[in-house]
Amino acid sequence: MDNSSNPQSIISNDVEIKGTIRSSGSVRVDGKLEGELHCTGDAVIGKEARIKGNLSVNSVSVEGNVTGNITAQDRIELKSTARVAGDIKAKRLTVEDGVTFVGRSEVNPSGQAISIPEEAVPVVEPEGDSGNEEEATATLKSFGRR
Repeated sequence: MDNSSNPQSIISNDVEIKGTIRSSGSVRVDGKLEGELHCTGDAVIGKEARIKGNLSVNSVSVEGNVTGNITAQDRIELKSTARVAGDIKAKRLTVEDGVTFVGRSEVNPSGQAISIPEEAVPVVEPEGDSGNEEEATATLKSFGRR
């Protein structure tokens, strides 16, 4: 993420904000934010950052804690120290080893809506419920597993 062309706002680790932050430039958060971050530039969520709220950004690199949904127009980068509890949506996603992520992710490089045929969605039954091993094997084979 290149921040050289846009001004960067820095929320240092001794700052706590309750409310919504809106920025047309880049933002670095090292402090606490209880509210939303709307940034048309890129964002960096530092190791000490604690955010409770949704992020809507161009691209974001997360090193700290985010409790809320993250929507990026381009890329979400989750560093090894990141802790994210919420859904994420972006064109590109990078996840380092050690990340804690609890939520759903939607990564779609084309950015276009896609439809998944119903027959492509796996049906998973808890062990012991089906009693029909042949049926379970057929379901797995339809996904290329043997």
